[in-house]
This record gives sequence, C-alpha cells and structure tokens, in this order.
Amino acid sequence: MRPGRGPRQPGGLGRVVRAGLGRRRLQTAVMALTTLISVAAAVLALGLLVSSRGPFDRAFEGQHGAHLTVRFAGSAGGTGQGQLADSARAAAVADAAGPYPLASARLWPVRETPPGYTPPPSTLVGRVSPDGPLDRVALVDGRWAAAPGEIVLERATLPPGILPGARVRAEQVELTVVGIASSAGRSADAWVVPEQVAGLTTAGPDAQMLYRLTSSGTAEDVRAGQEAITAAVPGAALTGARSYLDVRQVAQQNTAAFIPFLTVFALLGLAMSVLVIGTVVSGAVVAGTRRIGILKSLGFTPLQVGRAYVAQALLPASAGALLGALLGNALAVPVTAQVAQVYGTAAVLVPVWVDVVVPAAALAVVAATAFVPALRAARLPAALAIGRGAGVTGARRGLRARHALGRLPLPRSVVLGLAGPLARPARSATTASAVAFGALAVTLAVGLGGTLVAVQTEGDPDRSGTVTVRTVLPPEGGPGASFAARPAGPAAVARVLEGHAGTRSFLRTARTEVDVAGLTGGAPLVAYEGQGAGAGTTMTSGRWFAAQGEAVVAGRFLRATGLRVGDGVVVSEQGRSARLTIVGEVFDLGDDGMTLRTARESVAALESPYLPAVFGVELTTGTDRDRYLAELNGILEPLGAQASATESPSSSVLTAMRGLIAMLTLMLVAVAGLGVLNTVVLDTRDRVRDQGVLKALGMTPRQTVVRVLTGVAAIGLVAGAVGAPLGAAVHRAVMPAMGRAAGFTIPQAFIDVHGGVLPVLMALAGVPIAVAGALAPAFWAARTRTARALRAE
Repeated sequence: MRPGRGPRQPGGLGRVVRAGLGRRRLQTAVMALTTLISVAAAVLALGLLVSSRGPFDRAFEGQHGAHLTVRFAGSAGGTGQGQLADSARAAAVADAAGPYPLASARLWPVRETPPGYTPPPSTLVGRVSPDGPLDRVALVDGRWAAAPGEIVLERATLPPGILPGARVRAEQVELTVVGIASSAGRSADAWVVPEQVAGLTTAGPDAQMLYRLTSSGTAEDVRAGQEAITAAVPGAALTGARSYLDVRQVAQQNTAAFIPFLTVFALLGLAMSVLVIGTVVSGAVVAGTRRIGILKSLGFTPLQVGRAYVAQALLPASAGALLGALLGNALAVPVTAQVAQVYGTAAVLVPVWVDVVVPAAALAVVAATAFVPALRAARLPAALAIGRGAGVTGARRGLRARHALGRLPLPRSVVLGLAGPLARPARSATTASAVAFGALAVTLAVGLGGTLVAVQTEGDPDRSGTVTVRTVLPPEGGPGASFAARPAGPAAVARVLEGHAGTRSFLRTARTEVDVAGLTGGAPLVAYEGQGAGAGTTMTSGRWFAAQGEAVVAGRFLRATGLRVGDGVVVSEQGRSARLTIVGEVFDLGDDGMTLRTARESVAALESPYLPAVFGVELTTGTDRDRYLAELNGILEPLGAQASATESPSSSVLTAMRGLIAMLTLMLVAVAGLGVLNTVVLDTRDRVRDQGVLKALGMTPRQTVVRVLTGVAAIGLVAGAVGAPLGAAVHRAVMPAMGRAAGFTIPQAFIDVHGGVLPVLMALAGVPIAVAGALAPAFWAARTRTARALRAE
C-alpha cells in the first residue's frame, strides 16, 4: 500500500463506520433525537411563516388588490366625482380605481331567524363588473349582478345558510343573491349595480376609491400614501380608510402567533444538537484514540479517519432530520388548516423547499460540528495515538478536590461525588450546558403556559359574574326547529334579579353592530348598563369609560382605524350617528379585537337593534350557586330567559399552542437528559478501574450510586441556577413578539408570571433533569463486579 492513498480493501471505510455505530448505540440514538427535535421545530416555524403569508399574498396579487381602500362622504362632503378621480395623480399613488357608489345597510334574510337576530351593517358597493384596474373580484359561485334587484355577496362575510337564489332585504328593498365572490382586500361585503345604491340610502351614497401605492411594505408607507391622497383632494370628507396590511394581519393572526415561540424552540434544539453531537463525537474520539492510531497504521489518512467519524454522526442525524421533517409537517396540518378556511382553499401544506432546506442546513451543522474534533484527533501520529489510548485525565485535579472536600462533615461517597466534576471541568461544563438548556426550556414553557392561561381567562372583557342570565331560550327539537320563544324583556329580568335572595350585583350587556367609516362591515358594539362595568378588566393603556360619550376599544381597532387613545370616533346606524371619545385600550381577544365598549346612554341616539341582553350576576358571600340557579330558573324560564353558571372561556388556538409548547419542552428535556446520560457513561467508562479500587476498599453498590448521582446533582444545581433566569428572560422577549404577531398588545402583568417561589423551583429544575439522565449509568456502575473493574484498562 502506497503512503497517503488509504486502504485498498473495498468498503474498508464503510466497515469502520458501521463498527463505530454498532459500538455506540446510545450515542447514535442521542444524535438522531436531537436532530429530530431541532428539524421538526424549524420546519414547523418556517413552514407556518411561509404558508400563512402565501395564500393572502397570492390572492392579493392575483386580484391586483388595493393597498388603500378609502371612503369619502357623498354630497355632504362637497367633493365632485372629478376631484376624486384626480386623486389618482397624487404623490405616492401608482394606480387607482373608482369612484364607486357606496352605501351601508343591514342585509336581512327573507326567512325565519332566531329570536333577536340582527345582521351586522354591510358595505354595499356599486360595480358594473368584477373586473377593473384594481381589486379584480373573484367569482366563487353564480354570476355578477347585471340589473337592479340583484346582489353578489362576499364569501368571507357570507351570512349562514345564504346561497345563490336566496333573497335578502336591504332597507325596504328585496334583492336576489345571484353570486358569491371574494375580494382578497375585503373592499366590500356585497356588490350591486351602481344605480341600485341610491335606492339603499336616504342620505345619498358615499364614494369608494381604491389606490395602489408606489411604496406599501410597511404601515408607515401606507399612512404616508393616505396623507398624500388627503392633501390632493382639498375639502373632501374622507370618512375612513383601511390598509391592506390590516386585512393581511387578520388573515394571518392565528398562525403568526405560533412563529416566535417555535423559532425559539428551533434555535434551542439546534444549539443542543451542536452541543450534544459535539460531545458525542469528541467522546468517541477520546475513547477511540488507540483505535484511530491502529486505523492510521493500517493506511487510513487523517482525512479518511475524519470522514469516518463524520459519517458516524451524519447517518443517525440524517434519520433524525427525515423524521423531524415529517413530524414538522404533521404538526403544521391543524394550524395551517385555519388558513385554508379563511380563503376557502385546499389544505395549505409546508412548502417543499422548506422540507429540503431545513434538514440540509441541520446536517451541514452536524457535519461541521463532528468534523473538527475528529480531524484534530486524526492528525496525531499513529505511534503516539496507539501509546496514548484512552488514558485517564484530571487525576491531579481530582485528588486536590477530594482533599479539600474531605474536610467537610460529609459521607465519603458524597465527597467523591462532589469532587468528580472538578476532575474533568471541560466534560462537566458540557453536562452543565445540556442541563442549563433543559432548565431554560422548562422555565420558558412554564412562563408561556402561565401567560397563555392569563390571556385566555382575561381575554373576554364581557365575561363577568358567577352566574350568566340569557334573555332568550334555545329552540327545542334540535337543529332546524322553529324559534317560538321571543326574548325576555330585560327590564323584567332585572326586576327578578333585584328581588332574588343571593344577588349581590348584576351587569347588563347588549350587543349590536354599528357602521364605522373605513371599516368594511362596521364593528361590534357592546353597550353596558348596571353596576361594576369594567371592574377587574385588564387595560393595556388609558382607563375604562366613566362618563357619557366615552368608550374603550382593543389595540387592533386602533391600528385598523389609525386612531389613538384620546381621539374621537363616529359610529352610525341608518343615518343616525354618535361621537365617542376613546379613553382606553382594553385587552380583548374577541371579534378580532374590533369591538367598541361604552355605556348604553352614550349610543342611545343610534336606536340600534340590539341582540338579546345578557346579565352577569355576582352572588353574596355564602350563597349556594346550584341552589340559586335552580330557584332563579324556576322564575325566569316562564319569561323566556335562562340562568347558568359562567363558563371558563376556551380557545382552540391557545389550546394548540399549549400542546405544542408542552410537547417541544418534553422533547428538549429528554435531549438534555440524554446529553447527561452520554457524558456520565463516558465518565463512568473512563473511571471503571477507579470504581474497582473503591469497591475493593469496601464501597457498597448504594454508595456507588450516591457518588455518581451526587456529582451530576451538583452540576444540575449550578446549571439550573443559570438556565432558569435565561428562560425567564427569553419568555419576556418572546411573549410580546407573539402578541405583536397576532395583532394584540399583551399586558405586562400577564408576562410577569415568574414570581413568588417559582424562580426557586425553576432553578432547582436542573437537579431532576441531571439525576434522571445519570440514573442508568449510576446503576450500571453499581452492578460492575470488582474483579472485572480492576482488570479494565
């Protein structure tokens, strides 16, 4: 064999790789699992990010959607059609369409409806065709409106049970539904022919303009475009505008909220992969130093030896990457299904390029991590490597540590265990790093779970009282049954509650939907009457309303309308209007965060058709709730009302988040434990002769277990003290990002959940992680026979 050419035996390198994998089954499993977790989390995070944005962006660009949808007042605005058309030449405007006549009306189905049913205000726009320079509306079913008396409905806001051929009533005009369409930019709730619009309003139609901007990537760009349009149309009564970014965010909000914490778990998994795989390969190199020398003496070059150890890492990592990609795709299915429902398309899958790029990047990291220690060892001269063998390092440091700790009043097995990590500081640091990552993951998971519980519990400002009274009974006979009962009179229900024993206080709320200029379809409005409105409600900024004409809204409403706390907003209902001053931003997850809340007298002028009232009832101390409900329902049911215990809110999205967090945390903790297992196994094998000596001197199997576990418990205590604060810091950074991604501002009180004794408990989490990983090698060391241990080299 010529020097430097390597072995001539066919398959020689392959046999070396297979032999190495066969000897190190544990390390092989550790590498596969760590790669699986990091790839699964990364595929899930990146896949959700891409797939959540893809459907909207494709639909929006395919329809050449409008970046800005603007509503101008009609004849009252004093602006002519020509002036509005001239706004297409405003600075920052690339293209424009309109003006289209616009009116707001409630679309009542011409059929029986549930008691108290009130449809929301709908924005109706007059267009002769679904096509145009902007917002090319896509027909989903039926055809476009061709004559007065016909209407096309938006699929996203389609009333239940309405299909082509059904009839609806707008004001006193009956219309036939001839088609279902979809506008990616949500420019309208329905479309009619232009001449139809004038008959749907007594005050004269408003006008809608659609604009495509030269720069629209950020909210600041869109706002600048709106300011340029306003300046270009002097005297125009611009009553509202909506950015396509707000529509996009609503469409992506559920999936976007997953991405920040999934990204963190993916990075943690990647970091642990680098740490654990590097430790495994380094340990294999150290343990196989003599074998490396033998391979080199047989003609293997340093590069071939390095390739062999890299292959021993890449093979299990490849299996883990493949399984991780499959797992990431499987976990993405229930989340991306929500995106498909928004657009009425088939299930949105993780893009193929994500399934290729993420595993490839992970394997590149694995190869780089494994190659460095393998090549370093392979460069040792063959004679030196054979003579060195595995060796025993750190003997002097271990003896000094034992002497120092021996002065403490501790059992001998505990002293030996505490001195063990000091003998091999590099290996102990690796073990501590793995445990610290595990403690970080546990602390992060506990924080995320606590915040999500608070978000779910406090996300409904209208949920109040121990008992909830509804003023309408559900229909008897199941689906399809007739609605015979009418809503109970709120005044009659209030009198019953006031006179019933056990009632401490009650709050009445009633819902409706009002028209808000600039918001397609208007916005929900909740009107309050009674005692304790806003008590205990979480405010993000400002305060709860306290005087007539004041209101509170959620952050998403402010962003969608461009308003701030302290600004005024005009709400209207069939030509009647009321001006409200926004005095606070409330934390609210319901109705996409678009609900206004105010006192009933503040919007009395609207004369809105409210849905049946709901009462939240607080009970006096000592009142038996079940008995109270039974007695109260005996009085209320003849009136057409019903009382029930207030239920805890639920959210499928938050439940899915908690499930993913728990699963990923368990996987990371398992990897941390396997990392400990790997290093303790290496340490135990290196010190097998020392164990034989200690057993010959009288150390019992129980003391052996105590010695091994004491050392890793000390490492776990230090690692937990480092990892827990890092986990809390990561949680404080991740939760606001999750809120911003979903379009909500999460109150700081919900984020600061690591209080009381929780930090101490989280700091101690490293101890059980470390001990669990060391149990198996500890019992293995305890069962090793003395004679066999003394013969070990």
